[in-house]
Amino acid sequence: MTRYAALLRGVNVGGHNKLPMADLRALLTDLGHTGVATLLQSGNAAFTAAHDDPDRIAADIADTLRTRAGLDITVMVRTAADLQRVVAGIPFPVRDPAKCAVAFLNTPVDHDRLAALDPAAYAPEELAAGERELYLYFPNGLGRAKLTAALGSRLPGPATVRNWTTTTRLLALAERG
Repeated sequence: MTRYAALLRGVNVGGHNKLPMADLRALLTDLGHTGVATLLQSGNAAFTAAHDDPDRIAADIADTLRTRAGLDITVMVRTAADLQRVVAGIPFPVRDPAKCAVAFLNTPVDHDRLAALDPAAYAPEELAAGERELYLYFPNGLGRAKLTAALGSRLPGPATVRNWTTTTRLLALAERG
C-alpha cells in the first residue's frame, strides 16, 4: 500500500470551486482510500491507496468530483516518495518559506519551452525546473510576481502552486501514514 498526496487546483480560491475538506475526505474514503487527512482548505490531502498508479488515482478523484460535486478540477497526485524528492531537490535556499513555492505539473517539465524564458527579465524572481515541478522564488510575494503570468504559455498543461510551508507540511502528512 502506497501513501499519496493529492493537490487539487483552484479549490476554495476567491469563493470559487467550493469544496469543504470534510467532503474531500469522504470522497477519498468512498474511493477506497484509507488514512485520509486534509491540510488547510485549499485542496490538499494525504491518503493510502491499494493500487499504485498516481495518474489513475488523480483521474478517479477528478471524475468523482465532477459527478458528485459538479466541480471540474485538475488533480495532481504524488507519492510520498515523490514529495520527498521534491523537497530534497530544491536547487536554491529557502530564504522565506512563504515566498518560495513549487508548481506541480501533470506532465514532465518541457525544458525547450522554458529555455525561451529570459530569467533576467524577471529578476529577482527565480525559477528552476525539476522533473514534474517548477521551483519558484518570489521575493516580493506571489501576488506581485511577474513570472507566473509568463509561465502560463510555456507550460504544457495545468499546474497547481503550493508555497514551501504547505509543500513541506503536505510531505509530513503523507509520511505519517
